[in-house]
Amino acid sequence: MPKLEVKKLNNNKVKSNPIYQLINDFLEYLEIEKNRSPLTIKNYHFYLCKFLEWARNQGYELNSPEQITQPLIRSFRRYLSRQRTNKGEFLSPNTQAYYLISIRAFLKYLAKQDIKSLAPEKIELPKLREREISFLEGEDLENFLNAPLKVEQNELTKLRDKAILELLFSTGLRVSELTNLKIEDINLEKDEFHVKGKGGRVRVVFLSNQAKYWLKKYLDQRKDLSPALFVRTDKAGENNISKGLTPRSVQRLVKKYAKVAGLTKRVTPHSLRHTFGTDLLRSGADIRSIQALLGHKNISTTQIYTHITDTHLKKIYKTFHDKQRKSPYSSMDRTKDS
Repeated sequence: MPKLEVKKLNNNKVKSNPIYQLINDFLEYLEIEKNRSPLTIKNYHFYLCKFLEWARNQGYELNSPEQITQPLIRSFRRYLSRQRTNKGEFLSPNTQAYYLISIRAFLKYLAKQDIKSLAPEKIELPKLREREISFLEGEDLENFLNAPLKVEQNELTKLRDKAILELLFSTGLRVSELTNLKIEDINLEKDEFHVKGKGGRVRVVFLSNQAKYWLKKYLDQRKDLSPALFVRTDKAGENNISKGLTPRSVQRLVKKYAKVAGLTKRVTPHSLRHTFGTDLLRSGADIRSIQALLGHKNISTTQIYTHITDTHLKKIYKTFHDKQRKSPYSSMDRTKDS
């Protein structure tokens, strides 16, 4: 996967406006001191520049951080709440929050540098919607995992795709983590390997027997010398194209097999990550262990799975609890009839 390059701001802007230089310094701080990913830095860059562009269009030429005031932020929030997407829909609260989070992070950086500006705590973030979790279970999960074996296609592609689905379900890997894997990263004699996730954090993940079995079958079939764990194939499947799969390729194949399995809901590689986390929690794993296995930095991210299991626990309660006693409603009904 090619490294994402974060473009610097235009030099003319930097020279003519000190606030742009401060944004450049902030982006470097995120990269060097905070070890943020290139994509995260790119997003901060985008949201901050959009804020400055909006201010300029409103007649506010921000040349100093001191010009970032509460009334200005309030006007920007009003603008965001009225802004529509290309589809004609209002910006979601989450999208609006991303702009404000970026501005607040920039203000925190300025405060650390003893540069006078608006206090970051003056910016209140909108209440975010709870994330919706998409996951598979029961027969749907089995049909989906077995879908590659039911499609008329060459043997190598069939084994590769089956191994991908089993590995995603076995480990809860993010799609980018999966496509970055090399053959040398996996030791099939062991049940575990290490993966580098968000923020460069390394965690251990474990292989199920199913994942090990199908990975071995797939790798035994490979004849190329590519270091990538999962590679592209030609239509015949006889000659491997030695380039590794991209995240987009994996997203497409997951969508394809969801259709083959007859699933009507949207299924993505991240759905299998959610399925992994949900399966662990339902089986009795504690939330801290799930946090470590998923590579979440904050426990609050992992706690989204508890909302799913609350519903599951209610079903268990109603199915199994207090079944030996008679219902009071039947005797009450008889009393009324008499």
